[in-house]
Amino acid sequence: MLRNRYNIALSLWCITNMTLSSQPPFSPQEIAAEGIKPEEYQSIVNRLGRHPNKAELGMFGVMWSEHCCYKNSRPLLKQFPTTGKRILVGPGENAGVVDIGNGLQLAFKIESHNHPSAVEPFQGAATGVGGILRDIFTMGARPIAVLNSLRFGSLDDSRTQRLFQGVVAGISHYGNSVGVPTVGGEVYFDPAYSGNPLVNVMALGLMETPSIVKSGASGIGNPVLYVGSTTGRDGMGGASFASAELSDESMDDRPAVQVGDPFLEKSLIEACLEAFKTGAVVAAQDMGAAGITCSTAEMAAKGGVGIEFDLDKIPVRETGMVAYEYLLSESQERMLFVAHKGREQELIDIFHRWGLHAVVAGTVIEEPIVKILFKGEIAALIPASALAENTPLYERELLTEPPEYARKAWEWTPDKLPDCSIDGIEVNGKKLSWNDVLLTLLDTPTIASKRWVYRQYDHQVQNNTVMLPGGADAAILRLRPLENNENLIQNQIQNQKSGVAATVDCNPRYVYLDPYEGAKAVVAEAARNLSCVGAEPLAVTDNLNFGSPEKPIGYWQLAQACRGLAEGCRELDTPVTGGNVSLYNETLDSQGNPQAIYPTPVVGMVGAISDLNKICGQAWLEAGDLIYLLGIQVKSQTELGASEYLATIHNTIAGKPPRIDFDLERRVQKVCREGIYQNWIRSAHDCAEGGLTVALAECCIASKRGATVELASNDIVNQRLDELLFGESGARIVVSVPPVLQQQWESYLNKNLTNYWQKLGKVGNFDTDLQVTTSDNHTLIRVTIEEISSNFLNAIERRLSI
Repeated sequence: MLRNRYNIALSLWCITNMTLSSQPPFSPQEIAAEGIKPEEYQSIVNRLGRHPNKAELGMFGVMWSEHCCYKNSRPLLKQFPTTGKRILVGPGENAGVVDIGNGLQLAFKIESHNHPSAVEPFQGAATGVGGILRDIFTMGARPIAVLNSLRFGSLDDSRTQRLFQGVVAGISHYGNSVGVPTVGGEVYFDPAYSGNPLVNVMALGLMETPSIVKSGASGIGNPVLYVGSTTGRDGMGGASFASAELSDESMDDRPAVQVGDPFLEKSLIEACLEAFKTGAVVAAQDMGAAGITCSTAEMAAKGGVGIEFDLDKIPVRETGMVAYEYLLSESQERMLFVAHKGREQELIDIFHRWGLHAVVAGTVIEEPIVKILFKGEIAALIPASALAENTPLYERELLTEPPEYARKAWEWTPDKLPDCSIDGIEVNGKKLSWNDVLLTLLDTPTIASKRWVYRQYDHQVQNNTVMLPGGADAAILRLRPLENNENLIQNQIQNQKSGVAATVDCNPRYVYLDPYEGAKAVVAEAARNLSCVGAEPLAVTDNLNFGSPEKPIGYWQLAQACRGLAEGCRELDTPVTGGNVSLYNETLDSQGNPQAIYPTPVVGMVGAISDLNKICGQAWLEAGDLIYLLGIQVKSQTELGASEYLATIHNTIAGKPPRIDFDLERRVQKVCREGIYQNWIRSAHDCAEGGLTVALAECCIASKRGATVELASNDIVNQRLDELLFGESGARIVVSVPPVLQQQWESYLNKNLTNYWQKLGKVGNFDTDLQVTTSDNHTLIRVTIEEISSNFLNAIERRLSI
């Protein structure tokens, strides 16, 4: 019956439109301008049984873009683990949801706004924050925190400085104004991102509604409501824009960048949560990428129904708009609801009370189509599945061997570096002491403090931020519901003690040099950072930032990284609840030569904290505390390949990144979490970029206390000193423990981490030096707190003030 009705409607439609035998009504250039390939256009014709009109062509262009349909990445994403005992909602909805314990549910998601931020950094970043927040509260969750993962070119470049400052200003403007704290993140600087910065934003929300709000439309005859802001021409075709390489002409494509209003979004949050609690809402969908087109198509397809939608009912901010513009607009702060029939006015009244627009603009229909009306006529008639589910899928051929750049990089060995000694190393004719090397690394913007960034963010609004930015390896938030339903009241005491930790991580140089091993390291580091604050890793949201999958190297990087992420998530029992794919992150120079970014699979991970009294940061707490290294020991298995030391001091991007031993990783992280829970460990810090010595320096800077570390002389035998001091690896955490607990702590280590721990030294008093010596009294490093703090804390400000 449904098929017959659709065929009748289609036949009537074809009578007044182009038939299959007619010539395409668009030139190849017009088709290409919508991001549609010639073979894809033919698929559209086959699906419709006719040529599309202009509005329909635009709808297919945005919905068949990589940003919306993942046509190059879907086959690879299927290997991700997506289920687990804590997973309540996995991939496919606006955000993932996990059981955080004590009757609480946490929604979280990460999204990218890379290309818009390259063109208009302030609005591109600001609307990235707004979009991810809508994904959270569309589920029925109140946003409680934002984190960001940012990548830029060299900070010595004036254009990079402009992009960097604009992005940070955009994030702070939207987050601060909407009242959601920005509590953590990461920032990397590398020439690989000079023309194509990355702006990835993660948000967390605490469920407030009795049930999770889904997006699938249902109930034939139910009204479809448009709520929120007005529709204009801003953000036109943003999804297609996000799925193409950046070029010199992209800088003129500002209409594809959305404009946000955080104060309106704050009203939208409150109105939506109030509306959801009435029980009058059947389904809800944010109007993000592809706007009205995406929300109508996805809600219809997920529900197995159709939607009839009248554009004449939509409140607008500009005159003279045509159907194409309505359908492709990405104006911000807009939502689509399906309501229970007869209760629409109840919802409209709520939104009007919050000063927002709300109109009945459509109806759920039986035929599984998206039927768009405009000026009393049918503007578009498309099967919902053709837009949202039955989309192109490309399973590309994978290289049979690693590409030449990787094979050449893997030939590098530390033997190619100059010899080094107790006194240091000579680089390009200049003698560097180990003090010089450490101070140089601490002055590197990627390693250095990001306080210039996070001091612009309101990280304490809502009064739930337990660990301030820069204080620990992960953000920590108290879970304090604003709504008291019966279940939460029963657990009120426990809720006051429970928290959530969150982090975003990716070392893109590791992934560039070995996508498979590098991606595994990303997952391991994220879990390690959570363990360093005492949190149990629960689940992952990922943002896959890569170059063109149509190029053999680009697809190899993407495929290998997905394989590594999947393995890492399985090994650490952290299922993937959703995420985002951002491909075609390439810059076309004036000669048309593409320059791809480093492959950057960012992992956002959340962890549960049962007792907020049992957490720790990275700063030393007391003089005399003993310093231990958990995991891979100083004398073995560290790598200079792919390290920050090799890149910064020797200007070399080569070698293989550290390989992750997941059995050891699990053991080290469990020991760290248990040590924190038992109040044995007073501080914990992951050894990441810059290796052991940089990690020690960061602990000293955070506490303004020195430390004395002694390395056994036999550790140095047959090992390069730079590898010992600055080599990198997985499964290494620096902790400090009160001396009164030494016997109990070491007994626990001998039982649970045999041969994989090492006592390094002691914490000093305020403003004493960081000293690294050998057991035969050779001083390798001796620097003052003032020296290391100056380089570390002022590196970014110093470059921006030039």
